[in-house]
Amino acid sequence: MSKETGLIAGPDGAMRCFWHGNLPDYLHYHDHEWGRPVCDDRRLFEKICLEGFQSGLSWLTILRKREYFREAFEGFDFDRVAKFTDNDVERLLTNAGIVRHRGKIVSTINNARRARELADEAGSLAAFFWRFEPNHEERPAVVDLDHLRANPSTNVSARLSKELKRRGWSFVGPTTVYAFMQAMGLVNDHLEGCVCRVQVEAERKAFKRPA
Repeated sequence: MSKETGLIAGPDGAMRCFWHGNLPDYLHYHDHEWGRPVCDDRRLFEKICLEGFQSGLSWLTILRKREYFREAFEGFDFDRVAKFTDNDVERLLTNAGIVRHRGKIVSTINNARRARELADEAGSLAAFFWRFEPNHEERPAVVDLDHLRANPSTNVSARLSKELKRRGWSFVGPTTVYAFMQAMGLVNDHLEGCVCRVQVEAERKAFKRPA
């Protein structure tokens, strides 16, 4: 990795953000998911829950368990997860494919119920979350390594976190929420010089924000 730019050369020779380390599954996630704008409610709910499960762990750990999480939580259909009971919590605590943390499992069920309420109020989760997309003045002039190191959270993610907590969500601190915003394309934090940065910016420009 270049210490100045935070970029590394991929298997194809193109320069990319350093953090995937050219691990095949992580590289695929970097190239095809991270930062691409998302308006699908199920994907948004999945990601914010998985970011909660990541707390204290690495995203790679969660990524490699993602299919097990999807199976365990009914594809992150929040209407279905909202109906989970204490028996489901106990069942999930025996599932070796996921992170068996009672608090995070209970939080996911709680957040599913809150997601249903929020989608009913706002029309969709997407419509709510995209209200918190930072404006131009709230973004750095250059997305470089210093920016990523200095911004585990932002004023915008703090506002979103506060609003979610006010509505009863849990495991949605500002740093968790900012990681969610980065992944779901509410911001483009691919580093300057990363081959994906221009691609993501074009997708964001063409993306129709949900109303």
